[in-house]
Amino acid sequence: MKKMFIMGLFLLVLAGCGNTAQTSSNSAQAKPEKKAETTVVKRTKSAVPTLFIHGYSGTENSFGGMLKRLEKSDIAKKEVLMKVSPVGEVTLTGQLSGKKDNPLIQVLFEDNKNNEWSQTEWLYNCLATLKKAGINQVNLVGHSMGGVSGLRYLMTYPNDETQPQILKFVAIGAPFNDFLDTSESQSVADLLKNGPNEVSSRYQDYQNLVGNLDQKIQILLLAGQLDQNNFSDGTVPLTSALSVNALLSQTNKVTSKIFYGANAQHSQLHENKAVDQAVANFLWPQ
Repeated sequence: MKKMFIMGLFLLVLAGCGNTAQTSSNSAQAKPEKKAETTVVKRTKSAVPTLFIHGYSGTENSFGGMLKRLEKSDIAKKEVLMKVSPVGEVTLTGQLSGKKDNPLIQVLFEDNKNNEWSQTEWLYNCLATLKKAGINQVNLVGHSMGGVSGLRYLMTYPNDETQPQILKFVAIGAPFNDFLDTSESQSVADLLKNGPNEVSSRYQDYQNLVGNLDQKIQILLLAGQLDQNNFSDGTVPLTSALSVNALLSQTNKVTSKIFYGANAQHSQLHENKAVDQAVANFLWPQ
């Protein structure tokens, strides 16, 4: 069955002839995406903040480079740093201007090696703080465990009046099916259409909670693959990062993208300019 997965990926690469491939909830087969452009693109600006959530052992550097590049390109502007103490207390540096400049908020967990359940609770505290400040809508971007806890948050706290509405959610290299690799027993197309044929307890939690998910939330899943013989980003299996595509597509609009090569390595995904563009195009389309 490994040959089946290899053939699926090979066809994707042939179709794209580039460094990315994509699929949406309307199609299980990945479609090619144009190579990242270097020119500055004018976008419609909004006052809706976007929170960036790091993964396990993450620091300010985890999303620092991406936020700086988005600012330099005049796509968005970092306005707030939110730090969460080990007991869940939130402190803010900076303030939201209220301007339509696509404001960015970087979230830092001081206990950066805690589990996804703690991160979920801490994210709840961050959003409650924003709601009290009059923020009614936000976007979420999570890398690795930040994506895992982000999705768990979305499914755990539906219709909570103390929380702002989530408009869009981006997960980058998130191990939604833990570190299970099902590439030997199913193709990419089968995974995207039907979900993983082996599931972890984490994935089972998502199956049980998916009915809570706000169907209006738009979702982007980003995954990395080092080469045609390594179906992972070096840390998270490709099949895990894309495992929830079929599950979430039952109710929500979902787009999945695969990035290839050395720049698709797990810790390089948020340093990859093609990933920058994918995130920007999704959150703030032209």
